[in-house]
Amino acid sequence: EYFNDKAIEGAQKYTFNHDGVKFKFSTEENLNKFKSDPKKYIPQYGGWCAYAIADSDKRVSIDPETFQILDGKLYLFYNAFFTNTLNSWNKEGPEKLRIKADENWGKQIIRD
Repeated sequence: EYFNDKAIEGAQKYTFNHDGVKFKFSTEENLNKFKSDPKKYIPQYGGWCAYAIADSDKRVSIDPETFQILDGKLYLFYNAFFTNTLNSWNKEGPEKLRIKADENWGKQIIRD
């Protein structure tokens, strides 16, 4: 439901495997939307924290409830232990950080 501005846990009965990753959805309608165009809906940077990819080129786990939709793309963020990287992302400037994250993610893909 991220694209409806809500983080809702998906149901086991609405699952779909895409590129080796299991995605769960809260409704059959959302599952079918994803199936029709997965690239439109998959999280950026493999689902890792967008801020950490930009800031330190590291893969950091996320809080699934801390996210942002920007230019039709889903970005996820770490949020625990008094650190919400979405706040840092917004404060430092998403446009600038997205460029850096894209560069760093491209390097990670080559290293993998």
